Amino acid sequence: MPSLRELPSVEQLLQSETAATYISIYGRPLVLDAIRQILQNTRADFPANGRIPDQHEILLQAKDQLEAWISPSLQPVINATGVILHTNLGRAPLSLAAMQAIQSVAAGYCNLEYDLQKGQRGSRLVHAEELLKRLTGAPAALVVSNNAAAVLLVLTALARRRAVVIARSQLVEIGGGFRIPDVMKQSGARLVEIGTTNRIHRTDYEQAISDEPVALVMRVHRSNFRIVGFTTEPDLSEIGEVSHQAGIPVVDDLGSGSLLDTAQFGLEHEPTISESLQGGADLVCFSGDKLLGGPQAGIIIGNAELVAKLKKHPLARAIRADKLCLAALSATLTHYLKDEAVREIPVWRMIATPLDNLMERAQAWINILGEGSAIRSHSTVGGGSLPEENLPTYCLALSVRNPNRFLEKLRQTTPAVIARLDENRILFDPRTVLPEQDHQLISNLHRLLAQQKS
Repeated sequence: MPSLRELPSVEQLLQSETAATYISIYGRPLVLDAIRQILQNTRADFPANGRIPDQHEILLQAKDQLEAWISPSLQPVINATGVILHTNLGRAPLSLAAMQAIQSVAAGYCNLEYDLQKGQRGSRLVHAEELLKRLTGAPAALVVSNNAAAVLLVLTALARRRAVVIARSQLVEIGGGFRIPDVMKQSGARLVEIGTTNRIHRTDYEQAISDEPVALVMRVHRSNFRIVGFTTEPDLSEIGEVSHQAGIPVVDDLGSGSLLDTAQFGLEHEPTISESLQGGADLVCFSGDKLLGGPQAGIIIGNAELVAKLKKHPLARAIRADKLCLAALSATLTHYLKDEAVREIPVWRMIATPLDNLMERAQAWINILGEGSAIRSHSTVGGGSLPEENLPTYCLALSVRNPNRFLEKLRQTTPAVIARLDENRILFDPRTVLPEQDHQLISNLHRLLAQQKS
């Protein structure tokens, strides 16, 4: 009858040639932990199964454990969902120039906070600021870690323990439970709500400003939903006129923020960054990784005096952007300066892709696979941008025996493939599959379809 005394000792296992190979790859401490873990699991399972694995099997299990421990949890995936700015999949893929810029500054040292002309300490804040000023016409700019941080910094630095006026229709919640009222509370600013959910008037702003001292008037763009029907809301120029007459700055939180007019691509017009400045906003906050098409960042542009106060606030250091973000953002902004954003930035290239090209690509996939059909469908911008707006597309549609199981297996391939289910068919949208990923996608599908037929 098997006995736990038959288990090889830790030292016996470590002295084996196989363990020596593992140690050369993974290091002795990790191999030791893996062997101990497998032996512990074996002892725990023995009363139920009465089984003692031999040395070879134990070492194989240890190898599996080692690979599981060192495998990165953050992995590249193929996004075949048709959602361009897929928040769960990392939002905007970067341009080639942005990736090269990251690699360039990451591989060694860089002048992050060093002035090469003066030969002395400089500021990281200058690296993207000049590009943003030239692109938008803003007097000053500041880059922080993300847009939530940008809003928090503005409220903390300019309105702590003071009143901030905002319309009730703009007290939004975006992904992950991020709520504008909660950010205001965290900043120490005091929220002054005006109007009703569906109707806000110019007089609401005038009344709120006349009732008490106000630090800021804030507008938040409803980027992920719409209010329709019996609605009224003054535009930014009206809000700015009322606020500026009282000497109060206006902050416009665009959320996504775009440098291009989305209407030219058949989408509803999304407020642009330049429009906010021209409409009377003293400060404009927006994201770097949404419609801008760059890395995760929070960008603040506008009044030089106000931006200077933000730069000096202690919170600015806690939420500052790092060298990788600034490198990628600068490269992304350069695409706009060179009038090549639609060609070079993946987000805009996806949005602008002609329908005929998508149909040809879906059909090419079908020809290689030898099955499936090309069907008319729709893509979405996503990322809290342009709610309910769709772009026409053609998808590869596959009918399989168990669609949910097939989707699960797709997520287990390397790289993982994320697709969508529609009317019991699995759809693969070429709009969001990068061209260089075609071979991997087809290879993964070939393998899974072959397994299903066997």
